[in-house]
Amino acid sequence: MKFIADAMLGRLATWLRLLGHDVLYDHATDDRGIVRISREQDRVIITRDTGLTQNRAVRDCIFITSDHIRDQLAEMKEYLGSSDKAPHGRCARCNGELENVPGNDDIRERVPDYVFHSFHCFLQCRICRNVYWEGSHYRQIRETLRQVIQLEQ
Repeated sequence: MKFIADAMLGRLATWLRLLGHDVLYDHATDDRGIVRISREQDRVIITRDTGLTQNRAVRDCIFITSDHIRDQLAEMKEYLGSSDKAPHGRCARCNGELENVPGNDDIRERVPDYVFHSFHCFLQCRICRNVYWEGSHYRQIRETLRQVIQLEQ
């Protein structure tokens, strides 16, 4: 399932990307643009905007009631399918796919020195080339997801 999130759900879009879900998000996209993209790309709209949910052109829409990210993730749980994806399936910034990359000189120039020497596995976004590794944030993300949506360890 592919999603598009409205301007009120940027944090949720990021967390869903970390779970590996394809989620488009651009805070500058208006309701018309969201509806158009959702129809063109067969994406489910995720919104907190009741007006958007009532738009006749909207095919599939999930209305999120909470302002809090943990509650939003819990609300999304039934739509996410299998919850055993590693929390780094897509780029948190641009939604691009991640690929494994060796810890080579190119990576050395783009991460702090201690990270380069402390970690051996790196992921890189195919689009924006942002680099990821399994540091302390990764463990915190896993724990939050485990608590909220019972992500497998």
